[in-house]
Amino acid sequence: MPVEKFIRLVSGCVPLPEENVDTDQIIPARFLKATTRDGFGENLFYDWRYLNGGTANPDFVLNNPAYSGAVLVAGKNFGSGSSREHAAWAIYDYGFRVVISGSFADIFKNNALNVGLLPVQADESFVEALFAQLEIQPATQIAVDLESQHVSILPGGPVSHFEIDAYKKNCLLRGFDDVDYLLSRQTDIEAFEHGRNVYYE
Repeated sequence: MPVEKFIRLVSGCVPLPEENVDTDQIIPARFLKATTRDGFGENLFYDWRYLNGGTANPDFVLNNPAYSGAVLVAGKNFGSGSSREHAAWAIYDYGFRVVISGSFADIFKNNALNVGLLPVQADESFVEALFAQLEIQPATQIAVDLESQHVSILPGGPVSHFEIDAYKKNCLLRGFDDVDYLLSRQTDIEAFEHGRNVYYE
């Protein structure tokens, strides 16, 4: 699955204020049989999203038509638990392109970046303000600007800076995964290897 180029996103949000959401809650272990990234979105948050028998849980936010968009807003320590990369796959496959939280588990954060899902670790005050705004106005939109590394509540609301690894930022801006990046540097790599091929008798 190719990585989508990410520069700036304006979108609505889906609020999930629970803290310590772990990877087994994001995608339960029984759904990890596939080896490709496709199809995991239909089982995202399955045990919260569905009642016994597979009927939609009307109390879970993904089943609330008032909320929509490509941004998931989550409580602190999002993505804790096991290191399964399928959690990031499921969020991305569902249609989210950004997850905003006050803090992330490090392994989840790296897995997300590897598939083109942007984890925005915003100031806690910003996240709290966003949750409050979404409760009042579910259609609230935000802007996520990767180049400036800022996220803002529209129009004219609070702004938060976020950090991102420079290499991963470059890859997202260009729509590259790690292999794409290496291919983009093929000429440099070949030149370096050619310079190493010096033999002495």
